[in-house]
Amino acid sequence: MAYTQADLDALQAALAKGEKRVSFGDKTVEYRSVEELQAAIRQVKRELFEQAVATGLWPGAPRQIRLHTTKGT
Repeated sequence: MAYTQADLDALQAALAKGEKRVSFGDKTVEYRSVEELQAAIRQVKRELFEQAVATGLWPGAPRQIRLHTTKGT
């Protein structure tokens, strides 16, 4: 599932208000605890970051080029 910034905003708003029920368009999710809601926020942030890296909006890990030379004989 591709998450959006609006999904993350909805989760964070629910956490800020102390609510455990979040609506995403036509779907509603009720979390059992604040910890479960925080885990969902971490998951959405991770997915958004991975989407940004995959599309080139966020640079991935830097490339390393290692050169090994020897003295000619």
